[in-house]
Amino acid sequence: MTTDMTTMTTGLPHGIRLVVLDMAGTTVADGGLVERAFTTALDSLGLDPTPDRLAYVRATMGESKISVFRHLLQTEETARRANSAFEQAYGGLVADGLIAPLPGAHETIEQLTAEGRTVVLTTGFSRVTQDAILDALGWRGLAALTLCPADAGGRGRPYPDLVLEAFVRTKAAEDVRQVAVVGDTTYDVLSGVRAGAGLVAGVLTGAHDAQALRAAGAHQVLGSVAELTGVLT
Repeated sequence: MTTDMTTMTTGLPHGIRLVVLDMAGTTVADGGLVERAFTTALDSLGLDPTPDRLAYVRATMGESKISVFRHLLQTEETARRANSAFEQAYGGLVADGLIAPLPGAHETIEQLTAEGRTVVLTTGFSRVTQDAILDALGWRGLAALTLCPADAGGRGRPYPDLVLEAFVRTKAAEDVRQVAVVGDTTYDVLSGVRAGAGLVAGVLTGAHDAQALRAAGAHQVLGSVAELTGVLT
């Protein structure tokens, strides 16, 4: 049976209609604010941000933050308190102007949209923090849709829920193979692979290196999101 989802010699699918992009580390440079906010949150609860805890934070970049705290801390109540403290600390750093778009990110989103593709921005942060980032960057309305874990029933990456939520809500694609997922962490990659996306790309502007991204199943590893339009064309 013939289909427009043929494959190029590079192994990349034709017909990408929906592009799901991570924020921090992929389209947004936050200069290590996640670790700073985690340290502040633990300190506020009288907990020691030990090297092991910070190592776990680095390893799970891309995962919803409440899930990280649930793993690190003893009880659900403590995890929720820590998560609230984290979101408050991170939001304060964002308000101080300590984030910026990664080079070419804004232009890439605009170009993808101009090409007729639908762009969705996703995050492991809460809606309040995601909105603070969008406001700080002046990115309201830049993408067709923005999603956080709460928008997908509470499960963030590495589950496929955010990607599938974008697929269902936008109705931009007829097949999940017409979806591209791009992120800087292994959890971003795993979410795309588990969703069945036609293109899952890792970028080297954030938390994890090329070896880790490929091991998680990335079809392509790009220097930055700015290379994405060339790959799709």
